[in-house]
Amino acid sequence: MSKEAELELIEVEDIKVKKGMTVDELMRNMSGAGGFTAQKLADATDILERMEKDKDCLKILSFPACIMATGTRGVLVDMVRNKRVDLIITTCGCLDHDISRTYEHYYHGDFMMDDAKLRDEYEISRLGNVLVPDDCYGEVLEGEILPMFDEIFEGKDSMTTHEIIWEVGKRMNNENSLMYWAWKNQIPIVVPGITDGSFGCQLWMYYQTHRKFRIDLFGDEQMLSEMTNHATNTGALMIGGGISKHHVIWWNQFRGGLDYAVYLTTAEEYDGSLSGARLREAISWGKVKANAKKMTVEGDATITLPMIYASLVDRLE
Repeated sequence: MSKEAELELIEVEDIKVKKGMTVDELMRNMSGAGGFTAQKLADATDILERMEKDKDCLKILSFPACIMATGTRGVLVDMVRNKRVDLIITTCGCLDHDISRTYEHYYHGDFMMDDAKLRDEYEISRLGNVLVPDDCYGEVLEGEILPMFDEIFEGKDSMTTHEIIWEVGKRMNNENSLMYWAWKNQIPIVVPGITDGSFGCQLWMYYQTHRKFRIDLFGDEQMLSEMTNHATNTGALMIGGGISKHHVIWWNQFRGGLDYAVYLTTAEEYDGSLSGARLREAISWGKVKANAKKMTVEGDATITLPMIYASLVDRLE
């Protein structure tokens, strides 16, 4: 047998761009292109399509706060509105940006703006190339959320993060809000690092006059344990690393690992960080199954996620 016969040789095909082609048509062209990240993007889309069609699969979404400050928030909201996920694990800043952008606006900026001038003259914080005025962020959270807490926590000594988030989402009553749709569709949002942000700071402020109140993190963890252990299959779309990604793979190791896994990242692998770790490394920890359908896609999620989701919408609707 020749060496060529031992391999499954698939011919590299040129991408054919045509007027009026859909995102999914372009994605399928990228699948045949054979390189480089285009191939990974197309393979990731195929995996997520299989995951969504698996009716026995618990579908988990994780992401960091930063993309909620951008228009990519609309993609995440649409995923929750259409019940394409069963569980979300994220960071406290996700709540901050969702609430702030529900009541006020963020603005276009530039990575090279004068940060000292933004702070001293305009009272604006810069998140990459997004501008966040003070009166659209901390002041909104203090003005809108603290009054809610008095009502939400009345007669209660403790609540889980996902219960608190549902209660806030119910009171926001805005269809552009991720928290609103999470409550509406009863999709839990778990924030393991709930105090690491402005929302958590408001909880701490409430605690100053309600010393008996506690955040029931163990209740969140119990729910995560039960959801993953009771699932026939589990799959995850993980955007970025950190605590949200780790919480997904951590609880899945107790059931033998994820069955489907897609990871979108800009982090490098060489420093040994969790954010840089590829999915193949998680196999050694038992957090992703060796035979799992998996793909790591390097690239900015504000580009890769909308392309993947648009392609999936074309396929599944």
